[in-house]
Amino acid sequence: MNTTAKPKAASDLDKTLAQVCVLCPVCRQARKKQRGVAFKMVQAVEVHLCPFCKAYERVHGRKAHEPTPH
Repeated sequence: MNTTAKPKAASDLDKTLAQVCVLCPVCRQARKKQRGVAFKMVQAVEVHLCPFCKAYERVHGRKAHEPTPH
């Protein structure tokens, strides 16, 4: 029996919520600078409090504070 769970595909709601995170000025600053108050704040709240950051992780496969690949 295979116990490896496949990740669920992102729903339309996940994509909409993730777009809020993409446009969020605090999250954008954290992704861009990788240091400072915004970075620390996003690291602290993304998993526990923010539904937009959680959706961003489900859609993009990386944390909201991680830099975007170019």
